[in-house]
Amino acid sequence: MDWLILVGSGTLEAVWAHALGRSDGLRRLRPALLFLVASTLSVAGLGIALRTIPAGTGYAVWTAVGACLTTIWAFITRTERASVTKACCIAGIIVAVVGLKVTA
Repeated sequence: MDWLILVGSGTLEAVWAHALGRSDGLRRLRPALLFLVASTLSVAGLGIALRTIPAGTGYAVWTAVGACLTTIWAFITRTERASVTKACCIAGIIVAVVGLKVTA
């Protein structure tokens, strides 16, 4: 269950990163509020997951999930240019996260 919470928290990390980017330095109310809620829930979920998952592994997975989803979303919305090299790097991060799960 804690691994699901960890992945959900990593997903919320991608949400808050996107909202922060859209908030114009926290000047736009809705994205700023979404950032505050998502970041609070994301860190809270990380804290819950770290009760049973080693901190180094949990933090690495949480960060990797957020980074991968943030980048993939930027590709989808065309706010960042996708490339084969970037896609391979994201795939490498995903493989590394799976490796951390398997060895945890």
